[in-house]
Amino acid sequence: MAQRSQPFTGRHMAAVLVTFFGIVIAVNFTMARFATATFGGIVVENSYVASQEFNRWLDEAEAERALGWDALTAWRPDGRLAVALSGVPEGAEVTGVARHPLGRMPDHAFTFVSTGKDQVLSREVLPDGRWLLRLEVVSAGKTWRREEELR
Repeated sequence: MAQRSQPFTGRHMAAVLVTFFGIVIAVNFTMARFATATFGGIVVENSYVASQEFNRWLDEAEAERALGWDALTAWRPDGRLAVALSGVPEGAEVTGVARHPLGRMPDHAFTFVSTGKDQVLSREVLPDGRWLLRLEVVSAGKTWRREEELR
């Protein structure tokens, strides 16, 4: 019993090509979607200028670490931010800016008022969503900065 094989025709080749390129296109669209959904936006406006400032930024970061200050941020149900400070001198000024990671919403600036020893509360309300919060604490001419993600 001999089997009769079907010849490989142009239709077969067309099916192979359509399937192959269909898979390639589907993978590319999937990867592009993942890339745009997870990328946090612009890191620096100008890479050359940032490279010239890099060593100064490292020195500032080391000086900030040497202060021994820390902060723990909590997003309250009413939308305000509560920050517990640690090691920060009394009377320090706390400010912050919340940026949407993909720039889809405008930035929100925050000022904080003291609610007790080492506790501050934002005056402004932060809308629901995913945000990058940049805190800045200034006391006696010394500055401490922190960036954290809020969800």
